[in-house]
Amino acid sequence: MTETLDRMMQHHGTGARALVWAHNTHIGDARFTDMVEGDMVNLGQLVRTQHEPDDVVLVGFGSYQGSVIAGREWEAPLQRMPLPPARPGSWEDVCHQAFAQDTLLLLSRLEATPVLNQRRGHRAVGVVYHPEAEIGNYVPTVLPRRYDAFLYLDTTQALHPLRDVPARSQADVPETYPSGV
Repeated sequence: MTETLDRMMQHHGTGARALVWAHNTHIGDARFTDMVEGDMVNLGQLVRTQHEPDDVVLVGFGSYQGSVIAGREWEAPLQRMPLPPARPGSWEDVCHQAFAQDTLLLLSRLEATPVLNQRRGHRAVGVVYHPEAEIGNYVPTVLPRRYDAFLYLDTTQALHPLRDVPARSQADVPETYPSGV
C-alpha cells in the first residue's frame, strides 16, 4: 500500500496531494495499538515516519451502535448485520457517554489530555464481521496517538450495496496494476 502510494505521488509530482481511504487497522498508526507487540507495521505508521508531520493527517472512524454491511467470512455474501452497543470502557463507549452525537475530534489538540492517552479498546469492523463475538472486535488503542482526527458516529446505518457482486473463483480474478509490473 505504501509503495503504491509513493509511486502515485512521484508520478503526479511534488505538488500532488492524496486522500487514502483505508480501514482503521491500515490507516491508524500501528505503534499505538497492540500491532506493535507483533512487530507489525501498517500504512499509517509508514507514511507518518517517511513524511513530514505537517504533510500527513490520519483520520479514524468509530461508532457506538447501528448496522453494517459485511460477510461472515472472506468471499461470503454481504449481509446487513447489527452493530451492538460498544463495550463499556471502549473508545466508542467513551465518545457515546461524552457526546451521544456525531462528533469530529481533532486529536492533535487533545493529545496533552492525560485521560485520552489511555489504551482502550477501539472497535474494528471489517469486511468479515461477527457481531456475536464482539469481544474479539476491539484493538487496544491510544486514540490521540493512533490518529490525528477521529470521526465518531453515534449510530451508523449499513450501506446499501449498489448491486450484488458474485464471488469470483481464483481463475476469474483479473490481474491488476501494479501487481503485474
